Amino acid sequence: MRSLTVGLTGGIGSGKSTVARILEDLGAAVIHADAVGHEVYLPHTEGWQQVTAAFGPDIVKPDQTIDRQKLGTIVFRDPAALKRLNAIVHPLIFAEVQRRIRSLRSSGIAQPIVVEAAVLIEANWVPLVDEVWLVVAGKEAVIDRLARQRGLAADDVARRVDAQLTDAERRKVAPVVIENQGSLEQLRQQVESLWQRVTAVK
Repeated sequence: MRSLTVGLTGGIGSGKSTVARILEDLGAAVIHADAVGHEVYLPHTEGWQQVTAAFGPDIVKPDQTIDRQKLGTIVFRDPAALKRLNAIVHPLIFAEVQRRIRSLRSSGIAQPIVVEAAVLIEANWVPLVDEVWLVVAGKEAVIDRLARQRGLAADDVARRVDAQLTDAERRKVAPVVIENQGSLEQLRQQVESLWQRVTAVK
């Protein structure tokens, strides 16, 4: 088995998180960059101080946590604001994910580690991984899925999709593409086949 680190990416609503759960079920150690992102601006951390300085006290809840929904509304309506936020949090997330990968390897974990990150490519985190896996789904399906799951208006979903890289751009970086166009079982079969390949004894 190779000590492989896989970067799992895909646009909002593509099914990337579902693929990550399947990989966890199969035995992968999964680092969720979004969860790391939450942690890097917990109250009074360096990230929290920088984000609140950049976007003001209105994004802070009474319990001192950052209101992610309010912050999201700001940055997804203003490309300059999104760029400003990313410049703060992306380097902090990179450093923490890198630390976790090294910690897992030093603890003796040999199976593939998966870094689940929607902005793996955009944030220049590809150097953290050995191979990029991309999950793709049709735009109409994505908009419908997010409207139902998150209660977002179709216009808001479309705006968030349009703020990201296109799948065509992502494909240039990802040698492995997981097509999430069918049933959950079909998706699982694709992922299991990939897992067998990367865990085969060589």
